[in-house]
Amino acid sequence: MNVINSDEGVVLIENNDVPSEAKLPTEYGDFLIRVFHEESTGLDHVALTLGDMQGPDPVLIRVHSECLTGDAFGSRRCDCGPQLQAALRAISDRGWGCLLYLRQEGRGIGLHAKIQAYHLQDKGADTLDANLMLGLPADDRDYSIASCMLSALDIQEVSLLTNNPNKVEQLRTHQINVVETVPLIVGVGEHNRDYLQTKGQRMGHNINPSDL
Repeated sequence: MNVINSDEGVVLIENNDVPSEAKLPTEYGDFLIRVFHEESTGLDHVALTLGDMQGPDPVLIRVHSECLTGDAFGSRRCDCGPQLQAALRAISDRGWGCLLYLRQEGRGIGLHAKIQAYHLQDKGADTLDANLMLGLPADDRDYSIASCMLSALDIQEVSLLTNNPNKVEQLRTHQINVVETVPLIVGVGEHNRDYLQTKGQRMGHNINPSDL
């Protein structure tokens, strides 16, 4: 059994007897899927890798937080599904890279609370205020999990697909060298334009009005 510890106390476990690692052919290429079990929450996080992670250039990375409604059901309330697909396509186009899929639904507040926040948004609250009205953080995601996974994959220098400066800051805090960021503004439409505007204007994301 392989135990991976972070400075923040996150413990990820891999079973070496029968590794949770397998080939995963997709429409974007033949990836390798590797699962990391988080001891404290019981959640399983996923790394999808394509090609050799030891190239001379920074590895193209997407750290993607779970979004059942967007990723699985195609919801247009957010841009999560299009971001997931665009990231896999970008990795495929480059020929190598890694997507981390973190089980941090609803910016870390969970599915039940996320749908409660949607209910409040249906009544006029924006995505930030809805969380606060529920007594929850605007964004409760912890990227120390991602840093543990990247270290286990022996990835230290990354080109990060993101619009979120906080994600960059957290990864750098955990000794991941984010050499550059690559914008990922996709899936903009009438149902999520206000949501994306709030992320840009109130949550510090690198989203300009001209992008919308």
